[in-house]
Amino acid sequence: MIPIIIPIFLPYLGCLHRCLFCNQKVTAKEVPSPSSVQTFIEASLSSLPSDEKERGKQVAFYGGSFTAIPKNEQTPYLEAVQPFLTSGLIDSIRISTRPDALDEENLQTLKKHGVKTVELGVQSMIDEVLLLSERGHSSEDATSAVSRLKRLGFEVGLQLMIGLPGDTFDRFLQTLDRVIGLKPNFVRIHPTLVLKGAPLESLWSGGRYSPLSLDEAIQWLKRGLLKLEVASIPVARIGLQPTEDLERDLLAGPYHPALHQLVDSAIFYDMAQHLLQVTPNGSQAIFVCSPKEVSNLRGQGNKNILKLKEQFKLKEILIHESKELPRGGLAVRSQSGEVLIQRKSFQGEFPFLDRAGKDISKVL
Repeated sequence: MIPIIIPIFLPYLGCLHRCLFCNQKVTAKEVPSPSSVQTFIEASLSSLPSDEKERGKQVAFYGGSFTAIPKNEQTPYLEAVQPFLTSGLIDSIRISTRPDALDEENLQTLKKHGVKTVELGVQSMIDEVLLLSERGHSSEDATSAVSRLKRLGFEVGLQLMIGLPGDTFDRFLQTLDRVIGLKPNFVRIHPTLVLKGAPLESLWSGGRYSPLSLDEAIQWLKRGLLKLEVASIPVARIGLQPTEDLERDLLAGPYHPALHQLVDSAIFYDMAQHLLQVTPNGSQAIFVCSPKEVSNLRGQGNKNILKLKEQFKLKEILIHESKELPRGGLAVRSQSGEVLIQRKSFQGEFPFLDRAGKDISKVL
């Protein structure tokens, strides 16, 4: 079960320079002191609903680069969590940091203080993209960091960005191939946004940088999400957490408060379109999916259904819910039976399956 995260934001702490895209003040205004961390954890635990008190809990130090903070400043934050670890109220700690800020002393300090998960701000595995984004590290730094973290038994998460200066769709796919080869425990993917006060603002306002459109970002993320699913690598989040400050300071870029759902809906549209192309059934279509996938099939504002009706000249599209059908599956029903496709089986083409999972593509 996914643990409850109690987030502590340390904006800019440990950052030796500012990356081109960064304005962490959008996420958090002030740096909390180690003493205030304990107060925040206590308040967070006491406010948990009763049905969540039995779930695992993890304190997460986000923002900045935790292991690049001076050692005498790192330790008090970790020590502030120790009473909760000892009592069992908190199960572990997670931190986020840079790939080039993990020397052996850092790693032993993290291990000693109960850190379980380390998220690395990799952003891209293309060195030119990293250089243009002023990250200050190389792709090889990321590869080395993952290897050393895994050797010591840490859970590893990788944070990626799309649409950075110098990035292309092909380069994003190359990044994913290299990331999949590293076998992280999970991945986060954030589209690049132009935020007020970030160094990227001047490039954008001067016409030297153009962010991805929302439609472009969805197409990139759709392909990326499917590649990661095929590799059985979970995607913890797509897009930044919506906040009033973020929406106020956003100048340009593919932002949407429910970006992950838009990507899932785009995938289901492709699946539905693929099914209808080979199983025409007059003016009506009957889809079957898990109850948890109905919203993805419909799309926001019923957009998918409206587009499918127009494209295939359908008068009616019915959706039947089936608890027997696993998540990620979509079937179309006709007089001759059902044809099923699974999103996780996508390899450039969706194979057609029967209910038993047998590939019937050649028959169709």
